[in-house]
Amino acid sequence: MPIESTKGRGATRNDSPLRFNLRAHVADGDWLDEVERIDGVAPRRTTVSIERPKTILTRNSSPDIGFDRSVNPYRGCEHGCIYCFARPTHAYHDLSPGVDFESRLFVKPDAPRLLHETLGRKGYTPAPIALGTNTDPYQPIEGRWKVTRGILEILAECDHPFTITTKSDRVLRDLDLIAAAARKKLAAVALSVTSLEARTHATLESRAPAPRKRLEAIRILSEAGVPVYLSVSPVVPHITDHEMEAIVAAGAEAGARSAFFLPVRLPHEVAPLFKDWLKTHYPDRARKVMATIRELRGGRDNDPNFFSRLRGTGIWAELFARRFEKACSDHGLSRAKFALNCALFRPPAGDQLRLL
Repeated sequence: MPIESTKGRGATRNDSPLRFNLRAHVADGDWLDEVERIDGVAPRRTTVSIERPKTILTRNSSPDIGFDRSVNPYRGCEHGCIYCFARPTHAYHDLSPGVDFESRLFVKPDAPRLLHETLGRKGYTPAPIALGTNTDPYQPIEGRWKVTRGILEILAECDHPFTITTKSDRVLRDLDLIAAAARKKLAAVALSVTSLEARTHATLESRAPAPRKRLEAIRILSEAGVPVYLSVSPVVPHITDHEMEAIVAAGAEAGARSAFFLPVRLPHEVAPLFKDWLKTHYPDRARKVMATIRELRGGRDNDPNFFSRLRGTGIWAELFARRFEKACSDHGLSRAKFALNCALFRPPAGDQLRLL
């Protein structure tokens, strides 16, 4: 059932998912904290639950993704980006991909220990580990839990290559580890900048750091010798696409060396959440936005097929790609991936499994 919009969150609804035959209703007493009301709407307190997975390294064999392994220290994300393709993962916990995804978070404090064990196993072959492929490793709760920091310390101990994808300037807290790894060609960082406009940012990515902070993070990382990608992702037709060239220019000026973009994706429960967000914040163009997205996605809200899911199809996809290529060319940004060094890897110190 639709739940009234909650102040300060990205999603405008909090429906329980039906895909997994889970409980289909949410009672107020089950989720609403009794906190001081502001403007007649109850703000929602973020809660964090501990998750104890048995493994931490996720493998994938997708032919259109440039990495085969990743680590995600958190489930859910307080940034509240309405377009986040990771939202449907909350359905596995009998939670809503809407406001629950933004406020009922899960942390994996054992992640560094599990990664240490994995890297020490006999026969392990190194390849870049991607951080931030699902939810942001530098969302606010990282300040308290420091799980991402712990993961980077293990990777530094082993001289293991890694990439970080984030939309937060909090990544600068770990500049010591990242810059040291970059000097050995072991690290690269991608900073996402979706919009430079305050109103768009405030609704599209309600709790993510401001674009100016991300651009400043690009500058500081670059000056420290860290290779930085500018990620103009996602591009939302008729909402952010007009900013594409300006974002590329700003990212290049800040020091990014390479760039990429992705059209917005709306898998599973993300589509109805996004449509409701459009009706709430952009009612004047909601139909136009969805019509263009469907043209990009072969007549559907979402295209799950390999390759086309990341670039779209049709005239709009071609137009966005040409504009982006020209902008990158005009500002000297490469489209190439940074080559990371896998030859320096050594097993974690004191790990006996490698001796068996």
